[in-house]
Order: sequence, then C-alpha cells, then structure tokens
Amino acid sequence: MNFTLAYNLMNNRVFSAYFTLLFLTSVGFFSLSARAQDQSEVLFTVGTKSVAKEEFLYLITKGKKVDPAAATLSREEFETNFDQFLLFQLKVAEAESMGLHKSEEFTREFGSFKESLIAPFLIKNGVEEGELRKVYGRMQEIVRASHILFQLPPNARNEDSLSVLKMALKVKAELENGGDFNSLALEYSDDPSAKVNKGDLGYFTGLQMVQQFEEAAYMLPLGSISDPVLSDFGYHIIQVNDRQANPGEVQVSHILVRFDPENSAQEENARRRISDIYAEIQKENTRWEEIVKSYSEDPATKEGGGILPWFGVGTMIPEFEMASLSLTEIGEISPPLKTPYGYHILRLEGKRPLQSYEDLEQTIKSKILRNSKSGMIQSQVIAMQKSRFGFKENEAELAKLTKTLISEDLASFGALVKEKSLSAVQLFSVNNTSYLVGDLWKFMQAEEVTPKGSGTFFNRWLDKFVTKTLEATEEKDLEANNTEYQKLIKEYRDGILMFSLTNQEVWQKGLNDSIGQEAFYKNNIQSYQWKTRVQAYLVKVNDASKLDNARKFLQNKGFNTDSFATFEADYRTNYPTAYATESGTFEYEAHPILSKVDLNQPYQELVVEGVPYVLVVGKIYPPGPRKFEEARGFVIRDYQAFLDQALLKRLKEKYPVQINSGVKEKAFADLNQ
Repeated sequence: MNFTLAYNLMNNRVFSAYFTLLFLTSVGFFSLSARAQDQSEVLFTVGTKSVAKEEFLYLITKGKKVDPAAATLSREEFETNFDQFLLFQLKVAEAESMGLHKSEEFTREFGSFKESLIAPFLIKNGVEEGELRKVYGRMQEIVRASHILFQLPPNARNEDSLSVLKMALKVKAELENGGDFNSLALEYSDDPSAKVNKGDLGYFTGLQMVQQFEEAAYMLPLGSISDPVLSDFGYHIIQVNDRQANPGEVQVSHILVRFDPENSAQEENARRRISDIYAEIQKENTRWEEIVKSYSEDPATKEGGGILPWFGVGTMIPEFEMASLSLTEIGEISPPLKTPYGYHILRLEGKRPLQSYEDLEQTIKSKILRNSKSGMIQSQVIAMQKSRFGFKENEAELAKLTKTLISEDLASFGALVKEKSLSAVQLFSVNNTSYLVGDLWKFMQAEEVTPKGSGTFFNRWLDKFVTKTLEATEEKDLEANNTEYQKLIKEYRDGILMFSLTNQEVWQKGLNDSIGQEAFYKNNIQSYQWKTRVQAYLVKVNDASKLDNARKFLQNKGFNTDSFATFEADYRTNYPTAYATESGTFEYEAHPILSKVDLNQPYQELVVEGVPYVLVVGKIYPPGPRKFEEARGFVIRDYQAFLDQALLKRLKEKYPVQINSGVKEKAFADLNQ
C-alpha cells in the first residue's frame, strides 16, 4: 500500500459526525440519570413546531461519561448550551421551510450516513458474545503468512472452479515434494503483489484478512502448508511462517525524503540527503520538530512535527511497520529506512498494548459487519431475522422453480419467466407480505453484480434477494420501533439540514459574493490594518561551521534576490542540511527573529536560543490599511460571521419562539442531579 495512501486511510477510518453536537459549545457534557424522561414535556416551540426536553438532554449528554461526583453544570454553561440549541432548531425549521430536506443532495448525503448509522443496530442482536471473544482471542496474536492465489474467472461455473482447484492441488503436491514456496508463488500466484513479495503477506491479526483465509491461517501449525482454501478471491495455498504476541500499537513521527525509484541518480542524492539529516539529528541541542519542518517532504505531516496516527500490525507497508514496532524507548530515533516511497527517519512517540475487550467490542462488531468477515455471524443474523419477521418459504413452488429456472444468465432467466408465466408465483413471505418471482426478476435487473458462490444461478440470486429483503424489513422495523435509532437518525437528519442551510446562506454566499465582500471591507477597514512590515531574507545556520560561507554570499550585497538564489543553489548542492531559509515581507513585531533586530542595519547576524541567524533587511513599510486583496481571507471569514448573525436575526423574527420556563428548569435540574 502506498505510504501516503495508508496515512490517509488511517485518518479516514474514524467516522466523524461533524454536526453531532455542532451547535453545542464545549463547556461541559454530563451523564444523565437513568430515570425515564417524559417525552411529552415541550421545552420550547419554534413557530408551530414543538421541541421536547428529551431531545435537548439526549444531545447534550450523548456519548459522554464522566465522574458523577464532578458532573455539574453551571447556570452560565447551561444557558449557553440552551441558546445554541435554540439557534440550531431555528436553522432546521428554516431548512425545512426551504424544502432542503427534499433536495437530491440531501437525499444522497443522508442516505450515505444512514448506511453507516444503521450498521451497529443491525448486527447488535445478531452477534453472540462467544464469537466476539473468539475474534478478540485471535487479536492477541499476530501471524506472518505467505500464500499462492489461484483466482477464479468472473462468473465462474462449477467446472471452472474445479479446474482452478486441480491446479491448486497440483502446486500443493509440488510443495509437498520439496518445492520452494517463494519460487512457486512467483510462477503460479495470481496475486499481483507476488512479483515483489514472493507471496509473503507480512504480519496480520484478527479481522485483517477475509474470513476463510483468517480461519485457515490461525488453525495452521507453524511452518505447515494448507490444503486449497476457497475465498471470494479464489483458492489459496497458505504457509504460516511465524507467530508472535501482538505488540499493540505505536505512534511515530517521521522525516521523509522522496525519490523516483526509476532514477538511480535521484535515489543516490536522496540517500546522501537523508544521511546528512540523520547526522544533523545526532548533534546536541537539535530540535526534532525543526528538522522535520525544514527537511521532510511529507506535506501532510511536516508542519506537525511529522507525527502519524497510532497504528498496529497490518496497517502500514511492512518495512515501515516493522521498523516502527522495533523501536522500544520513547524518543528513540531509527537509522534511515528505505521504502518504495523514499527514505524515512522514524522517532518513537508512544507505545501501548492491545486494548481491552470492552474497549474493542464495538470496533470488532463494526469490522465484522463492514467487511463481512464472519459467515457464521451472517448466518446467525439471517436466522434471527427470519424468526423475528415471520419468514416462510413456499417450499413446493421453490422445488419446481429450481428445476425450471435452469438458466445461467439474466437474459435467458427473464425469457424463461415470461415464457412459463412465472411472475405471479410466490417465493416466500415476510411479515405476511408475499414476494413473487416477478419481484425477484425486478431485483435482478436493478442489481449490478451477479452473486458469486456455490449453487445454481437461480439459487444464488434467490439467496441474495432474501438477504436484501430481510435487511430492508429490519431497517423499517428499526425506524418504527427502536427509540435509540430514531433519535440518532433525527440527530443526523437535522444536522445535515442545519449544515446545508448554513453552507448555502452563509459559507458559500460569503465565499462567492465579491461585491458584498468589498462593501464589508470598506465599512470595516479599521479592522484590516498592517503593523510595521519589513522585507527580509532570513538564514538559520544549522551548522555553525558554515557561517562564513553564508557571509561570503550575503554580506554587503543588500537585499538582492540574485545573491539569494546563488547562495541557495550552492548550499543545496554542497551542504543540504546546513541552512534553513525564509524570505518575504513580515510584520516586524510578530516575527520571532525580526522583532529582535535593528531594522536600520541591512545585514545582521544574531544568535537566538544558541542558534546563529543571518538576516538581510530590505524595504520597511509603515503601518497602514491592507489592500482588499491582502485582507481577502480575513474579510471572507468576518463577512461569513456577519451573514450568520444576520440570518439568525431574520429567523428570530420569522419564527416566534415560546419557551416553557418550568420544563427548562427541569432540564437544568436533570443535568445536575
């Protein structure tokens, strides 16, 4: 996996509901008493819409667990949160009035969120404690395995599967007769990565491989070779190379120097550069964060000290992962490390063991559902759904249809249904609703992917249709009967509406309304003033022995961009880590280095915190108003805030608000009992 891609994927793994409490301040969140709340208690009305006390309490306490002894909410904090909640409801009312909840954009975005929100509820009652603990037990261990993949062709028939299996068995026999696994993986494996790794998949743990592969790998003794194992990818021959206790997770920061793997000269230059950087790090009083900022070529992390998110086995590319996990002491720095994406230097920022079962339980549930790792759990879910929703098969008709609908493609299947007038034949019923052959045919036409697996074309499609029907039935049941799910769905629905309204009326308007921006700028020009500014070229001398070299190029030359360019070309070639440079026009008082110099001297040298600096000072600009182009970013920000306040003022006038003071006081008491 591409290193940058791995980093991005790690960041995106955490599902963030950006609007979950967008309208609430961070002044305090508290656990609500377990006593039942009266849902009929109206906290306030916005126009004709009533808002219940319970909705406010749910949002302010959602997902927050604190020490009960410390769970108090001041009157000021309560009023701030209440006011923000009221403003939130005003925006939701306006969004509904504008019909934003009927827009294509809302339908698409809300539908996407619903898919993620409903998953834990669908699996919740279908996962048994024993299966979850089995998965957690596997996560105590990491396994290193190799495989040879024999891929099945698209829409494989039984004879296709048999042919691939025979080839897998032939290779298995070669291995048993002393064949080299790596060589045979290079020769036979359909996994493209085998050309590089010779079948070695590195280390992994529970829930990181497809279920069939994982089951086989964890059951295999060390050094042994499996029989062909069938997964959705094809047949695998697996060899277990190592087993270790799970080392947990690490957090590292890194410096990256990139190179083109096809360019040997560029790679050699990168190797020399990373070696110079590594030597620089070994010097006393060297600050890691400054070295990272000056030399790392990872734009995603360099400004933050090179820090990456926490990760464990099976997350990063193997070279990077193993080097990170081998670091033992906090602050320990690795030698330069080569990966396909450049040279790295790593620093260990933290280590922690595998989390407890209680902490990982929900994560395990989500992964099992999202990745379909467990056929056993899926079977349990389907069995439970069938029982709960009164599923009944029309066994007699299904037996006939199995013999009649013997087609192996959509076109011939549809032709048979029409020819034999089968559309009205019942397949099964759910909650006393009948589902017919005609319903199955419509489903097949709407689906883009033909189901794979064993069984006939008809039976594979029927299984998929049954599964989707049961899922849709369960979703309807949740929407009608599960209070927790109802609250969550409403939270996200209203959050999206509020976000959409604010985006349309405030953020995008403020960003695109150039006439309004300029008018706002002119009316508030006193807020967009420059302080004294100075044109300057700054050189941080990382290697004090190279100070004379900087003098040679810069002293007595004045503010000359040609001199600066010549100096930078020289040091980047001959002393790539000796200097760090900065050039531009800066506000004098705000700059940590310029604020310490005499602006009347065009060339200066000074030492700040033991580090030498060389400065060349150019023009000095007195205080005065920023031009509109110079202040545009600040103007847009302030103009958006102005538009937001104007919107809220208009909404308060449009929608009369009636607050139930008694219920409001009850809410305050509930949060502090």
